[in-house]
Amino acid sequence: MDFEYTPEEESFRAEVRDFIEENLPAKDQRGPNFLATWLEKVRAKGWVGFSWPKEYGGSDGGLIEQTILREEMALAKAPPLGASFMGLAWVGPGIMQYGTDAQKKRFIPDILDSKVTWCTGYSEPNHGSDLASIQCKAERDGDYYVINGQKTWTTGAPWSQWIILLTRTQFDVAVKHDGITCLLVPMDAAGIEVRSIENMAGDRHFAEVFFTDVRVPVENRLGAEGEGWKVTVSALANERSSIGEVTQMFEKLDTLKALVNSSTKQGKPANQDPAVRRRIAVFETKIAAMKYNGLRYLTKQIKGEPLTSETSVNKLHRASLEIEMDDFAVELTGQSGLLLKGSETTVDGGSWAKSSLNWPNVVIGGGTPNIQRNIIAERILGQPKD
Repeated sequence: MDFEYTPEEESFRAEVRDFIEENLPAKDQRGPNFLATWLEKVRAKGWVGFSWPKEYGGSDGGLIEQTILREEMALAKAPPLGASFMGLAWVGPGIMQYGTDAQKKRFIPDILDSKVTWCTGYSEPNHGSDLASIQCKAERDGDYYVINGQKTWTTGAPWSQWIILLTRTQFDVAVKHDGITCLLVPMDAAGIEVRSIENMAGDRHFAEVFFTDVRVPVENRLGAEGEGWKVTVSALANERSSIGEVTQMFEKLDTLKALVNSSTKQGKPANQDPAVRRRIAVFETKIAAMKYNGLRYLTKQIKGEPLTSETSVNKLHRASLEIEMDDFAVELTGQSGLLLKGSETTVDGGSWAKSSLNWPNVVIGGGTPNIQRNIIAERILGQPKD
């Protein structure tokens, strides 16, 4: 594998770095309108939906350049490129592939212009990440679907304006992946109730969403009735190769190393303890493995090959690694490491303790570890189904 970049690619990296230096002030120097101004500027650069086709408002950017863009933004700890991660990651690509002309005109510009935030209505009680077992029902009533059911662990539901929703329109199917229909639903529709789920750190990223006789126009269906599984699988394939996440993990490791260098263990500098050094080496090795897996995924994309089940490897890696690193930091700093923001003796502003308590965000989001292990075992290793 050639790890070198072409002069043109390095020139693009320099352009991104120059932009960041000119437009990304330090956190304590950002005014109340900073984020809105930032989103306008990155949109003007064509970096929101960078790899999307120009006919839909994107820049037709190459995958290598997109990777460079994400990498540099992650290194600079810059705000997101766009207000709706899910809208850009899979809702927009799904609409471009399966949406009607009216849907494309209605939804895609608002995603690119950061005017709306999307959430994803997949997981349900008793079914977790087994998406094909959903029971949320949508019945056809003339020009409308009437939705009844519940979703849970819905990230961003408390503040999102739209939800991409998987519903079951047919129950008597031989294969559970059939009879599923994808709908685009406004969150302010009558009959929708959102109940936030507060985690141990006090955050409310997740929510339960209840649907009671919610009427959605048939024109809001994405793809054909009963083909929602195909729409979903295709849309999620656009999610990412995880390069940006790897960069974030290396940044987190640097912060953890700084914590080790400033800590003591049994009265001696922690960075001299063999067990501590081994743990840091293990973390670095695992992140490096994620990096090269990500590059492998990127290579497939460049060759025009679809990403399939192999992306579950990095998802599983990251979930366990984040927990291990957070717990290690808390253990290393003792009782002070347990304190959240506000205490005089808190460590790094309580960031390690909060991250440790926030483990459901990483573990549940995108599919639980058990689901990822099943995918790897069945679809990559050819093992019998669970």
